Amino acid sequence: MAAALCIGQAAASAMPSAGYEYRPDASGGAASGKSGFGGSEQVPVNVARKGFFCPPCITRFPPNFVRQSSIKARRNCSNIGVAQVVAASATDRSNPAAVAAALTSSTQAELANIGNGSAVVSADANEALLESGTSLASAGASETEKPRRSKSSTLAVHGGERTRRPKVQDTLTIPICQTSTYTFKDTAELIAFQEGTFTSFEYGRYGNPTTNAVEEKISALEGAETTLLSASGMCAATTMLLALVPAGGHIVTTTDCYRRTRQFIQTVLPKMGITTTVIDPADISALQHALEQNKVSIFFSESPTNPYLRCIDIELVSKLCHEHGALVCIDGTFATPVNQQALALGADLVLHSATKYLAGHNDVLAGSLSGSKQCLSAVRALHNILGGVVDPNAAYLILRGLKTLDLRVKQQNKTAYLLAQNLEAHPKVARVHYPGLESHPEHQIAKRQMTGFGGVISFEIDGDLETTSKFIDGLRIPYIAPSLGGVESLVEQPTIISYWDQSPAERARIGIKDNLVRFSCGVEDYEDILNDVMQSLDAL
Repeated sequence: MAAALCIGQAAASAMPSAGYEYRPDASGGAASGKSGFGGSEQVPVNVARKGFFCPPCITRFPPNFVRQSSIKARRNCSNIGVAQVVAASATDRSNPAAVAAALTSSTQAELANIGNGSAVVSADANEALLESGTSLASAGASETEKPRRSKSSTLAVHGGERTRRPKVQDTLTIPICQTSTYTFKDTAELIAFQEGTFTSFEYGRYGNPTTNAVEEKISALEGAETTLLSASGMCAATTMLLALVPAGGHIVTTTDCYRRTRQFIQTVLPKMGITTTVIDPADISALQHALEQNKVSIFFSESPTNPYLRCIDIELVSKLCHEHGALVCIDGTFATPVNQQALALGADLVLHSATKYLAGHNDVLAGSLSGSKQCLSAVRALHNILGGVVDPNAAYLILRGLKTLDLRVKQQNKTAYLLAQNLEAHPKVARVHYPGLESHPEHQIAKRQMTGFGGVISFEIDGDLETTSKFIDGLRIPYIAPSLGGVESLVEQPTIISYWDQSPAERARIGIKDNLVRFSCGVEDYEDILNDVMQSLDAL
């Protein structure tokens, strides 16, 4: 017990200056003539050990008291200087008023609820700051000072987790809550839950502790008020559009986008009378015209886009759309919250295929949608009806993957940037599409709104379909597969893997060329990837 005792300066300063050591008496108990909590003696020391005082009221305490207070005490001792503050009323009941008078009002407030199992210290506030993205170092800043936001590497590790650990026996990792339903101890508790005065879960389709931890971590990374996790990126996109675009509404989207998103917008939504204007990602005048001629419900685009990595001027687009009452949703899958903060740039919502960079290991399907509670309320309600939920095991894999998001993405940024430069200089490469290159049409926009340019490169081989296939088959490190953002490098020929069922004319209409290659850099050594790509190009 003595080893667990850590007395903060705040509590110590409120106590008398004379100190006492706690020395247990092996004989203990009533037989020793001391308190019923066990034998002990109080020895004056009148010194401070390592900056901490041992005031006289900190002497003996019941085991149950220690059990109730020790969970958060152990974790927060180093963070806030107060771990276990043992009230004198628990040991010396002869004169509790004297002890109470010595305590400051804030200390009394912290101790008030120990008896019923509440936290000894207000650690939740500190941990909530970390989870929300506010640096602990700046939490005490004046109102005129803007709190410093924690870095993405810190948020990726701690966001959404720290305040949950006491609820699951202080486990370091969030456990998998493998359950379909949740219980209530009595009807009164159920009514309190329904009225919002008691926080819990009801049914697996509406929420799960493991899933919620992932949502809170993504919210911290995106600087969002709330996040909804769904079964896939397409589930997030389709549910969002169905919830936010009314029958007869209008959408603005871009020419370069994921094929299945385009299919949903062009073949499913028209059945509800929803129409669409499709514009070039950089055509602001076309956007302005669409906003003026239609009652636009939402602008929805990837940035960077798939597969040509075009970039939306998120700040400008958001300003124009908001002037006409339209929402803005940015699919940031290719960017990740490490490289781009769409909400801070003005977007209302940011969507991810969490299958890609967020989970990062090519072993799970999921999607996420982040934004304000107001924007997501209708989406969440429809999601609860449609039922596109994430399994708790999948949620755990995403949670684990997110911890290394910052490390992975920065490595992939570096590899892709250097590889793109080398590809652009190679005679067998006709063109490279990468936002980090000056040759990219939106390079200046990307520089302004991104801190890194992502791990995906698209480039055109100087040749036809067969020549491009030969290049891909000559690679040794990347796997031929769809998807992106995982630790393994992946390569694909979009014509074959995504558009093979369409005619050459149809592919040409949407800009899919037979010589186009999409390369997703993994976390392998850059020199190994470069040498592999160069040897395959040189063999053409």
